[in-house]
Amino acid sequence: MGLNETPSGERIHIGFFGRRNAGKSSVVNAVTGQDLAVVSDTLGTTTDPVMKAMELLPMGPVMIIDTPGFDDEGTLGLQRVQKAKQILNRSDVAVLVVDATEGIKTCDEELLELFREKEIPYVVAWNKSDLLEQVPEFTEQGILVSALENTGIFELKERIAALGKIGEDEKRLVADLVEPGDFVVLVIPIDSAAPKGRLILPQQQVIRDLLEAGASAICVKETELKKTLNELGKTPAMVITDSQAFKQVAQDVPEEIPLTSFSILLARYKGLLETAVCGVTAVEQLKDGDRVLISEGCTHHRQCDDIGTVKIPRWLKAYTGKDLQIETSSGREFPDDLSSYAMIIHCGGCMLNEREVRYRMKCAEDQSVPMTNYGITIAYMQGILARSLSIFPALEQQVRETLKNKENED
Repeated sequence: MGLNETPSGERIHIGFFGRRNAGKSSVVNAVTGQDLAVVSDTLGTTTDPVMKAMELLPMGPVMIIDTPGFDDEGTLGLQRVQKAKQILNRSDVAVLVVDATEGIKTCDEELLELFREKEIPYVVAWNKSDLLEQVPEFTEQGILVSALENTGIFELKERIAALGKIGEDEKRLVADLVEPGDFVVLVIPIDSAAPKGRLILPQQQVIRDLLEAGASAICVKETELKKTLNELGKTPAMVITDSQAFKQVAQDVPEEIPLTSFSILLARYKGLLETAVCGVTAVEQLKDGDRVLISEGCTHHRQCDDIGTVKIPRWLKAYTGKDLQIETSSGREFPDDLSSYAMIIHCGGCMLNEREVRYRMKCAEDQSVPMTNYGITIAYMQGILARSLSIFPALEQQVRETLKNKENED
């Protein structure tokens, strides 16, 4: 990803759904002004979701997703339909493309019900309206469009843009926790797992948010932190560290300076923080043979000491002293059936949009599986979770009370 590109997790995800040959791909191409999707008279041309990050006026950065026909048949068809359902879990706005000459069919009704069930804002695009001799009374309000003649497309884009703003609020990673003129120290390890020549996405995002807030970001390696704090000449408003360096950083940062991690800030930003704080104590109940799912929202080349597949499993087994079965998932793949897991430890989710993070959280909640994240797990096992939440007093107090009860029980 280039430095000037908006991360996929920060883009409004717009999913186009409908029956085979309702003209989904033609409508997608008309909306985007590009030949993004293959168009054919053959049923089921779109076999897998097609995704494209782009700028779409009047919305700005978006992720356009063209999905397979929802009425696809056979074994392969069922797999395509399942893929379409997965896209719903990350769609901020849904567009149902209906053949206006045929009207709403059963599978269209199923899609509409799914939109409502998942509380996804949606619009119905009545395509092929150029073939209508007269405008019928539609059971679902929407917009008459013709991908062939490019009519109604502007109005459709305006409606999508309006829906994309529903529930939109000004979320900040860290800017609301600092004042203009504050100094914030960011601890960024440069080791074998660090991407060569660049910073990882959460670090970039925090720096940008601090600059927009009028604060100063001072970036150091964990080996230079103590010296930097001694020579800074001013007490920083907070220290934000990579979770992997939590233990050493906690020793080097005086107690009166607030300390947290990129992962914890991301958990709040994606709507996972409170759930993750409650879920982390599940490590105390782990038993021999328990299955633990460690899930990442991106796919990347695994290094020899990878955080998700090596470090956290090692720390978890050492902390619990149990013989655990560690399983991993990455990218867009996330198990539907979570019931066999004793707990889920998720990454920060920087490459996932908030809707998908909340969907995964809801899946775990519905199946009574505790879910937490990397930074909170690491801080908990190293005995510094309460301190790392000091910038969120209510959560800090909750953790301190939980730990006090645990000591009383012991």
